[in-house]
Amino acid sequence: MQNYKDLKVWEKAHLFTLKVYEQTKSFPKEELYSLTNQLRRAASSIPANIAEGCGKNTNNELAHFLNISLGLSNEAEYFLILSKDLHYLSEEKFNQLYNLVNEVKGMLIALINKVRA
Repeated sequence: MQNYKDLKVWEKAHLFTLKVYEQTKSFPKEELYSLTNQLRRAASSIPANIAEGCGKNTNNELAHFLNISLGLSNEAEYFLILSKDLHYLSEEKFNQLYNLVNEVKGMLIALINKVRA
């Protein structure tokens, strides 16, 4: 349908994923297969679902995958809150990631509305 790499929301979601991977390197080793993995998977699935949706044939299918990305953004946001509350992320790093994922969410909502119009 379209090249996902041309979408600003995909670029922003990819940046968010890279930053999540960077920040979770310092999480405790006992979290490797739980919170670290869950946060990384949620983050990386956001741009992955955008990419998958762009390969579909209809706007309804694209909107479906964008909606999945939106749900994953909410999941990642929760894991960020949990990471901060467990003191794995500083307030500053939390705010950076939190603001970034919320930018992605806003962009996804706008794109979903545009695709469905």
